[in-house]
This record gives sequence, C-alpha cells and structure tokens, in this order.
Amino acid sequence: MISPTKLRSFYLAVLLSCPLFSSLAQDAPVQNSILSYLQQEAAALSADFPPPTLSPSDWETQRPERYRQFIEMMGFSMEGPRTAPTVRHTGTVQEDGFRIEKFYFESLPGLFVPANLYLPDDTSSPRPLVLYLCGHAPGQKAHYQAHPRRLAQLGFASLIFDTLQFGEVDGHHWGPYNKGWFHWYSRGYNPAAVELWNAIRALDYLAERKEVDMNNVGVTGISGGGSQSWYLAAADPRIKATAPVCGAGTMDSQIGDRRIDGHCDCMMPNNTFQMDFTDIGALIAPRPLLIAQSDRDELYGVESTREFYQMLSSFYKNLEAEDQVSLVITPGGHSYHEKSRKAIFSFFVKHLMGKNVPPEQIADIETDPAALLPAESLAVYGDSAPEGDLTPVIQDHFLKIPSPPEIDSEKELNEQRKKVKEYLLTRTFGAFPKATAAFEGKEIYRTADLAPFGNKTFAFTSENGWRLKLNVFYRQNPDENHPLVIILRSPGEQRWDSESFAQKIARGQNVAYLEVRGTGEAGWAPELNWHVRRAAAWTGRTLPSMQVYDALRALDYARTLPGVDPEKISIAARDHMGLVAMYAAFLDEECEKLILSHPPETHDQPSPVNGRDTALELLNVLKITDMYQIPALIAPTQTSFLGAVPEAYLWSERSLKRAGKNGFIRE
Repeated sequence: MISPTKLRSFYLAVLLSCPLFSSLAQDAPVQNSILSYLQQEAAALSADFPPPTLSPSDWETQRPERYRQFIEMMGFSMEGPRTAPTVRHTGTVQEDGFRIEKFYFESLPGLFVPANLYLPDDTSSPRPLVLYLCGHAPGQKAHYQAHPRRLAQLGFASLIFDTLQFGEVDGHHWGPYNKGWFHWYSRGYNPAAVELWNAIRALDYLAERKEVDMNNVGVTGISGGGSQSWYLAAADPRIKATAPVCGAGTMDSQIGDRRIDGHCDCMMPNNTFQMDFTDIGALIAPRPLLIAQSDRDELYGVESTREFYQMLSSFYKNLEAEDQVSLVITPGGHSYHEKSRKAIFSFFVKHLMGKNVPPEQIADIETDPAALLPAESLAVYGDSAPEGDLTPVIQDHFLKIPSPPEIDSEKELNEQRKKVKEYLLTRTFGAFPKATAAFEGKEIYRTADLAPFGNKTFAFTSENGWRLKLNVFYRQNPDENHPLVIILRSPGEQRWDSESFAQKIARGQNVAYLEVRGTGEAGWAPELNWHVRRAAAWTGRTLPSMQVYDALRALDYARTLPGVDPEKISIAARDHMGLVAMYAAFLDEECEKLILSHPPETHDQPSPVNGRDTALELLNVLKITDMYQIPALIAPTQTSFLGAVPEAYLWSERSLKRAGKNGFIRE
C-alpha cells in the first residue's frame, strides 16, 4: 500500500512536469513561514555534525576549539587552578551498609548547594564515584534518593545535590519559559550553566576526600539531570562514564516537532555557536556513554533519539571506540524503567569497577516509598538556608554585565567600535547566513498616485525562505538619484502610523516602508511569539537578530533601485523597532542617518509572561554593549531623535562629543 505522503509526492511530480503548472510554480510566492524556517535551520544544525569520515587526528585538532566554544556558551571558564569549595557538614544518617553525609558547599561566593553523599561502610580503599544529577522534581534529594542508595549498596560513593529549582531553597530555572525573562538571552545567562558549575565544584570537593576514587567517576540523571549529565561529561574530563536518561534528542526534532515547548530553559545552552546535542556528545567521545530513552516520551521522540544515537555511534566508530557507546530503549513516557535502571547500574559496575555483571543479575532500586527516608531526614539546612544565599537571585549575579566604557577620544571610540562589532558578528549574529541569497529583486506593483512621482513596490529575497517587500514612495524624480529614508514598520501598528511618522522626519524625501519578519505580511499570530523566541535562541539566533538581518539586506537592496542615491540612505524606526534600526545601521556602516523615536534604553528588561511584546533580546549582547551605546558606535552615521532623547542615550552623545564628533540631531 502506498503511503499518503508518497502519493502526494507522486501527484506533485506529475503536475510539475506539466509546462503550465511548472511555470506557475516558479512564479509562486515564497511562503514566509517562521515555523518552517526554524525547522529548516534546526535540521541544518542536526545535519552539521562532524562527519563520520573525520579522522581521530583531525578531531584532536578540532576538538579544543569546539570545547572552548561549548564552555563559552555555558558562561564561565575552565582555565586556571581551582581550590576546593568551602564545605559545612550538618549531619550524618546511618543506614544498613552505608551512611549519608549531609552538607552544603559554596560553589560561588554566596551560592550554597545542599548535598547528600552516600558512602559504603567499607571505605578502606577509595570507592568509585557516581554523581546523580536531579531532574525537575520537588524535594529533589528525597525524590531521587533510591538511585544513590542503590549505588551505595553496589559499593559506589554517590553524591546527589539540589538544583536551583525545587530544592531546599527554590530558585529559578524557568525564565523565558514562564516568567517572560527573555533578557536572559541578552545577558548570555542560562541556568544550565549554574548547574554545570555546581557539579564541577562538587567534584573539586570530592577530589579531596580519601574515600573517593577520582580515577573512576561517572554521572547519571534523568530529564534535566539527563541533559546535565551530557554537559558535565562534555565539560569535565574527570568523568569517565556517562549514562543520561531522557535528556537529549536532535535539534531537528526539538524544533520541528515543537517538543521544545515542554522543555525547561536549562535543557539547551544559549546556542552561540549553533551546536546540536550531537556536538556535545562528540566532546564526550571516546569515553563510555550509555543513552537511555523511553519510547513514548513527550519531550524526546524515540525516533529522534535513535537518529541521534546512530550519528554518535558512527562518530565513536571512527574513533575506534564503537563498543563504548550504547542505547537502551524502554517502554513508557518520560520516566525510568527497571530495564534502564539495571542497564545503568551494570554499565557503571563495568566501567568504574572493571566487573562484567549483566543487568539481570543486579537488583533494582527500592520502589516502596515506605522503605525510603522522609525528606526531613535528608534535609541539609535547619530552619533556614545560610544567610545571604544567592540561590533565588543567582540569575542576577552569575554573569557580570560590564559598565559602559569611558570614551575620551576618537581613537578610543574607534577601538570600541571594532571590539563590539567583532564580538557581535561572532557571538550575537553568528547565525547570519554564511552566504547571502540572491536578491532576485522584482518590481511587483506601481502607481502614479500617492506621491508626486508615484510609488513602486519591490520584492526581494532577504534569506532563503523569506521574500520581503520594499514599498518606495517617490517624492523626487526617479530618473535622478535622491536620498531615501527606509522606515521600519512596527508589529501591530495602526494604519497610517508609519506614514504619519514619515511626514515628521522625511518631508520632501523619497521614503520606503519595510516589513521585516515578525511584522505585517511577514508576521505571524502573536500567540506564536513565545515559541518562536525560545526556538530561535535554541538555534543560535533571536527574533530581533533575524529582523536586523532583514533590515541589512533591505539597505543593500535599496542601493540597487532606480532613483536612489546609494550614499544617502537613512533608516528610521519607532519605539522597540529602534533596536533593529540601530544594529542594522551599526553593521551596515554606510547609512547616512539613523532616525529614532522613543527607542528602548536597554536589552536588560523582561517581557510579559506570554512573550507577546516586541522582542528586545540579542544573544550575549550585554556582555559587550547595550542599546543606548550604539548611536556612539555608528559614527559618522548621524543619529536623530524625534521627541525626547531617553536619558541613557546621553552616554552616547557625551562619548561622541569627547571624540570630537557631532552630538544628536533633535527634531
């Protein structure tokens, strides 16, 4: 029986073979679909995995840079010596055959992490260690206690500690997810980075414990703990064996199937360098890796995991370590199964103890809640956490936002401009297409009305999959070249809003109106914004970065149009779209003027919970600059303000004047 998909493909091929239909198909408009576009870009990331033909020596050459990029995406440094964190013990619980030490450690000044260390009674020789990393479950150390208990019974030392969210002190994993904190992307912040750092610091402490064999260290966990298992093994070479559960799939599936919508913000780093989980897995190779996945997981389609495993398996094979990676599939939803638990225990016994014990010969965890300890027995803190604990606000402290530089000369201004541009092109706009698409520009509409010399609408390709329009109103003779002002329309604007704006800033000048993606004909239903903004960040871009690219392309395209002086093009925007105009002018470097009306002052501000406002986030931008600094950096492009100049922008005007440049124009 032929599938419906194959039938559709067959009929389409037949129709396209007909001359009439073929001609119509070629002239059909490109569908500006944000969902199709993001799926396309996610699929490209999944396909861009290091090829299986990559030789081991080539990988050793490339690996340091990929590792550096991964660590940078996480937001900290692994360079330089580290001393063990400060630790305070608060009690011990003796169980049959093992004890549980309760303590907290200070992974960063003021950031305290409550932990339980399970140690077999016999520690006459150092015991291999397995870190158990918690998923998103309330009362974490108690909820997941059966796993470190069983590991201790098998002879392992096992550490379990609270994550920022749902532990003894409740912090935040959910920023963009349900609080509208999309400015996390601008800061370069992701809670996954804090969790990874806490795990690294836990190992720094355990390395000083004589009961622990640091030559045989493993890590495992489910869901959020599963993804963290990937991160820790990729980041820290002290991890010898890794067993993530329900914690990874291809980017293609995450975005294309919209599984991302159920994911915590910690489940993918801010994707500065456009990685897939396979790239993270490659950083683990050739160390032992067991991937466990359930077959009806709402967050990870098993087909995606199988594909993911096949790619990694090929990579391991090329490193002559094919036997070091394996996959276990279990029935059910996003959860453990006896099969996966026993496989994991057997895996660690083999790779950390050097013993071959089949899974069926290993007892499962204790599943009777009555046989486990109550949460209060495992609690580390007494009545309250240590004074000044930063857990609830670590998102405001983990990364430092630099103060604006002092610009006192033209040389300093030029140096800052170069520094910022180099950073933004690699860390903020790194997902810009490597090769620009052909404009394929075409005049699609014209009239003798609406302006002294009529108007024309031109269509052009901004990026593959996006066909935009530039609507030009000729107030001057198009047979001669004249200045042009490109006005960015705003999402949800009322009819004639942009035209009214044009009357105030471009009297007598030729004017063009542009709808970048997310606005007008290139827009989408506002209820999609939350998904689009999160999915875009997972693929290494943001909604504003895509809009900046559209504006850049429009500037270039406008320079090819009749009646346009290519050296006298200005760009203008109102309110939040000022962000797009500013960065387009900054990257373009050839605009005559930037015209703003009531632009926002900073990227560092939250959105409504539903994400339906105009997006302001640009990946990592606050690590190097902020919106109010851009007008200084675009000189000699002149900046003009319609209405009051927001106070923060006075920094740019002061810097310009100190560098011997003109200040702002106030209209």
